[in-house]
Amino acid sequence: QVQFVESGGGLVQPGGSLRLSCAASGINFSIRPVYWYRQSPGKQRAVVASRTGYGLTTYADSVKGRFSISRDDAKATVYLQMNNLEPEDTAVYYCNTRPPLPWGQGTQVTVSS
Repeated sequence: QVQFVESGGGLVQPGGSLRLSCAASGINFSIRPVYWYRQSPGKQRAVVASRTGYGLTTYADSVKGRFSISRDDAKATVYLQMNNLEPEDTAVYYCNTRPPLPWGQGTQVTVSS
């Protein structure tokens, strides 16, 4: 049974930082590219970052230079370091593959003063 468990979200002021974690189980994690998605109220879920097992990364234009995705295949865990956060980054963040497998519960990130 595939399961993703996201954590690390919270309330942060603009300009602040957060590090999200996502633990995966039930899949052969090391052979798959992994993705961070986010969904804001009234918007569709969208990819913000991805990383292959070889270290190739991609980022949405809106987060380039501020977010960094990394992974620890031994722990089947993917991370998202988010710096210089903006109110527009407020969303529920999820990790998954692409196309996605069953979704985890996500972790809420709120950027507000």
